[in-house]
Amino acid sequence: QVQLVESGGGLVQAGASLRLSCAASGRGFGSYAMGWFRQAPGKERVIVGGISARGNNIYHADSVKGRFTISRDNAKNTVYLQMNSLRPEDTAVYYCAADYDRLYSDHLYLAVNEYDYWGQGTQVTVSS
Repeated sequence: QVQLVESGGGLVQAGASLRLSCAASGRGFGSYAMGWFRQAPGKERVIVGGISARGNNIYHADSVKGRFTISRDNAKNTVYLQMNSLRPEDTAVYYCAADYDRLYSDHLYLAVNEYDYWGQGTQVTVSS
């Protein structure tokens, strides 16, 4: 089992950068595939980025490709989301998620219902 705590959100102007962090506690962080999702008011929760347990396979949603980067540091039990060139439409609550990959593979988990563990979320607000 793993517990997730996000940090790094805030209020910024369009064009600014933020780095979100998700610290995991519990055993075996390196065996978990990780993802970042976001949910805007009145909308569904959608994936922003995903990274496989082995870290060799990475996914970014088309809406953030070229601006956001997901990465992980297994030594620090942390996954990051570097967000550059932020836009007002990036405003949302951002959630970190984890799913145990018993095969320790490069499989990507992209759907909300594939993840078993979630953080509490961190608010990102981008003003125009």
